[in-house]
Amino acid sequence: MRGGLSKTLALVGAAGLLAVSACGNSDNSSGDGNSSANKDVTVFTWWADGGEKAGLDGLVSVFNTDCKDYKFVNSAVAGGAGANAKQVLANDLQAGKPPSTFQAHAGAELKDYINAGQVDDVSQLYKDFGLDKAFPQNLLDNLTVDGKIYSIPANIHRANVVWANPTVLKKANIDATKAPASVDAWIADLNKLKAAGVKAPLGLSKGFAQEMLVEAVLLAELGPDKFKGLWDGKTDWAGGDVTAALNKYKTLLTFSNSDREAIDWADALGYVNKGQAGYTLMGDWVAAQQLADKVPDTAYTYWPAPGTAGNFQFLADSFTLPTNGQNPDGAKCWLKVTGSAEGQKAFNTKKGSIPARSDANPADYPKYQQSAMADWKQDKIVPSCAHGAACTAGQNNDILSALSQFSGSPDVAKLQTALGNAMKTS
Repeated sequence: MRGGLSKTLALVGAAGLLAVSACGNSDNSSGDGNSSANKDVTVFTWWADGGEKAGLDGLVSVFNTDCKDYKFVNSAVAGGAGANAKQVLANDLQAGKPPSTFQAHAGAELKDYINAGQVDDVSQLYKDFGLDKAFPQNLLDNLTVDGKIYSIPANIHRANVVWANPTVLKKANIDATKAPASVDAWIADLNKLKAAGVKAPLGLSKGFAQEMLVEAVLLAELGPDKFKGLWDGKTDWAGGDVTAALNKYKTLLTFSNSDREAIDWADALGYVNKGQAGYTLMGDWVAAQQLADKVPDTAYTYWPAPGTAGNFQFLADSFTLPTNGQNPDGAKCWLKVTGSAEGQKAFNTKKGSIPARSDANPADYPKYQQSAMADWKQDKIVPSCAHGAACTAGQNNDILSALSQFSGSPDVAKLQTALGNAMKTS
């Protein structure tokens, strides 16, 4: 077991994104001399509730201090991993009504906006704000597209984390402090839980949660280099090693709850919280969903997904400078706050993620973030397709569709072909 992921954390199965925050897109192009409207900075996100909204509020507090000439206007749309928000945003961009800035996952997901001419190059802002020195080179490399950078990340999240309930695992004499060394070892533990009377040992939900699980299995079985090759064309999706990994994913599904296609990730976490499941795999935004009355070291254990120790599967929430967006000067002030040490501290201490900056002080953060910051520096960095770092939105939609079909009718050969075909699309 690596780094700080041997620690434990108390969790709650509270819903993450449940409601639409106050939306208020302002049309600043009217030219009617309304100085108030011209100061509006409309910020489009999917941070509408919970730790995400708390993190956004932290950023806003710094913006209100550092950018007093401008007024923050919240335009948030709820939906797991931003699915609903992305559709609303796509419609607005197509209609030629971009906000001042919008949230997007850093990485390959941005290619859709770049190819459509909807976002501007912000490489110069990295130099102006000193971000070319503050951000680690491995992150800059992952953000760069054809020599240019198109967004500024507010954070780093980790995708390959399993959260376990020690009380449930104890029923099967499983040591919750030690991660299974491999997917096979995890399956063996799941079998023990089943035999001990746990009906659905693995809590699982629909959509991107299933994609995250299959990614973790592929990473464990293929290793980091071949895993990254799945997304850049260097690894053959039709290979026998991929077939073997997908068969193990199929086995994992047999240990999950039968209503997985009807619930969201917070509900799957709730099954673990209530003792109805032993494990769930979910990104470390879970760390922000805590209850003060939970007892650390007894309520929950967390560690890298089995077989993935030493690999940090990352995703990053970032902000763009839309082409012909509202109030570009105000948007640049927002981007400056997003990348600043103070802004990232205000955001990440609430969000459960870690700062993108390498000069952040770990002592400013709770224990989980400290462990993640240590792992970020020492682990092999690999991207997540489920959260836009490894694939485009179009490719991801095809993958989600294939996984949903597989959930109802688990045909490995059909899934493997569909995943390979998805990565052939632009």
